[in-house]
Amino acid sequence: MTAQYQVQDGIAVITLDNPPVNGLGHSTRLGIVEGMTRALDDAAVKAVVITGAGKAFSGGADIREFNTPKATQEPTLHSVIKVIENSTKPVVAAVHSVAMGGGLELALGCNYRVASKGAQIALPEVKLGILPGAGGTQRLPRVIGLEAALNMIVTGNPVPSEKFAGTKLFDEIVDGDVLPAAIAFARNAASASGPHPKVRDLKVRHENAEGFLAFAKNTVAAVAKNFPAPGKCVEAVAASLKPFDEGLRLEREGFMFLVNTPESRALRHAFFGERAASKIPDVPSDTPTRKIEKVAVIGAGTMGGGISMNFLNAGIPVIVLETKQEALERGVATIRRNYENSAKKGKLTQEKVEQRMGLLSTTLSYDDIKDADLIIEAVFEEMGVKETVFKKLDEVAKPGAILASNTSTLDVNKIASFTKRPQDVVGMHFFSPANVMKLLEVVRGDKTGKDVLATVMQVAKKIKKTAVVSGVCDGFIGNRMIEQYSRQAGYLLDEGALPEQVDKAIEKFGFAMGPFRMGDLAGNDIGWAIRKRRAVEKPDIQYSKTADLLCEMGRFGQKTGAGWYDYKPGDRKPYPNPQVNEMIVQHSKDLGITRRKISDEEIVERLVYALVNEGAKILEEGIASKASDIDMVYLTGYGFPLHRGGPMLYADQVGLFNVLQAMQRYAKGYHGEAWEPAPLIKKLAAEGKGFNG
Repeated sequence: MTAQYQVQDGIAVITLDNPPVNGLGHSTRLGIVEGMTRALDDAAVKAVVITGAGKAFSGGADIREFNTPKATQEPTLHSVIKVIENSTKPVVAAVHSVAMGGGLELALGCNYRVASKGAQIALPEVKLGILPGAGGTQRLPRVIGLEAALNMIVTGNPVPSEKFAGTKLFDEIVDGDVLPAAIAFARNAASASGPHPKVRDLKVRHENAEGFLAFAKNTVAAVAKNFPAPGKCVEAVAASLKPFDEGLRLEREGFMFLVNTPESRALRHAFFGERAASKIPDVPSDTPTRKIEKVAVIGAGTMGGGISMNFLNAGIPVIVLETKQEALERGVATIRRNYENSAKKGKLTQEKVEQRMGLLSTTLSYDDIKDADLIIEAVFEEMGVKETVFKKLDEVAKPGAILASNTSTLDVNKIASFTKRPQDVVGMHFFSPANVMKLLEVVRGDKTGKDVLATVMQVAKKIKKTAVVSGVCDGFIGNRMIEQYSRQAGYLLDEGALPEQVDKAIEKFGFAMGPFRMGDLAGNDIGWAIRKRRAVEKPDIQYSKTADLLCEMGRFGQKTGAGWYDYKPGDRKPYPNPQVNEMIVQHSKDLGITRRKISDEEIVERLVYALVNEGAKILEEGIASKASDIDMVYLTGYGFPLHRGGPMLYADQVGLFNVLQAMQRYAKGYHGEAWEPAPLIKKLAAEGKGFNG
């Protein structure tokens, strides 16, 4: 049973005991009801206290039961709260550490609530595209007021318990252990004559509810245009002004509507995908890990500096190695400037800036990094340069040090072969800017040790990255897929589109940035260098020549003020350039192509399905272990719209049968060879299945 029952001097204590956060799974809900029944049947029991074991009162629904019959099996949380509200003996919630979602709703169903200082209080359901479904939208406004409740429910952000002092949410807020205080409170409550208060009986009062709610609705509509949940939260909270049972019914209707929306499915998929990404099928969760107490970074450029900041932010000392003193000084100055800018914006105290800078040291000698536990190289993306670095690391690094490459495309197995310790070599592909972007592709070589993988995944959590494991292939997961996306973008130019139309269409779909704006930001010369390498390594892969012609014009992107678009000093807004558009049109003529009008729908399908098709091949080859890993790469590293859940989930929502039909249609057109469907897509479409089951 995941709820324990004991009696202390006439007070029954029901303790939720379902680690890690006392999720309100079926067994726990049953345990609460059974505990309440025992307490009510025992004449010696005068009151009941409900609390949580370990590090939480309750974090809400048990996520392990999501999408299973147990999630809705009786007693539901509604039924549990009904039992508590119907109790003839006072019920006190002893809230400590965390009371979120259903955990807070359970507490709101009790007669009284005693909280410990610093407990995190939240109704975060909106972050999963739903709304609180067990009376949270009706009870919270009754205890903290309409405005405060609406803000909490619409943002889903936690608030410390002491912020609610003086409201009816908590009857008492205590320092230290909350359970003895709650038992004492329950004893006093039992000695007072009833009836004991119920939150449902309180009235919601507001001087100008109508005006406030209209303002809230408009604000939410502007901010959350791709997500229906915040708007539905406003409607549900507005219903708290009605009689309680009617408000509860409207809350339920809103919940049932939202739970079936594609946006909620996308958010839940991302929520579970992030947790699933850290689980590697053949690396058990109890795999021993190595100690990482000192990190060395080779290279003080943009990437090396950004990587260093991640570790400094986490309180881990970093030593940066460079070949020239000026490069070191420039790199350290950039790191300090980034921290000073954060301080100016109030995101960091000056004390924190100095603390982090104090963890940073520099060197020009490999001998000074010999005691580092983790060494990450962030040098030029060329195999010869990597070879020099790794051979040197093999000589100086201590036994057991993890040697990581920040390569974005190169063969990690080949890099590992430059050492006598391939088991210690792993890819750690950070995304630029490395101190901001959440994604970390962890590239597993053929000989990478399981303890190395487990350690790197643990370190990723510490530096607040979403780590996704990839096997070794050209470009790993993200860049291998984006290559097909970029190829289609180029072909669209050859056939009749212009950069602005392509970018606008995919940005309207929800991407943060279209392919041509992205190229300008990254630097078109980088793509040019990759294509030149590809021409030697993979001459059968064809690209539109427009990007090469653009580079021959010296238009490398924002850094030169001219790329696919023009840029003005201090202005990142793209301005279409007539000469570039003329070059694109002329190139079509030179190819003998009659340009045609291309719909936005075709642009979106071709760009997104190119990602999906390559993603399916990556799954088949075992480069990614699950479809959700691919989606996490695209949601956290490539600006794929969160409300669509990533390319693989989006394909599932469209239906793989329909995706396959579109691909077969495009296979009859220009460069149709790029549309050979992955066998996995054909197989799943024939079976009526999706990538995610």
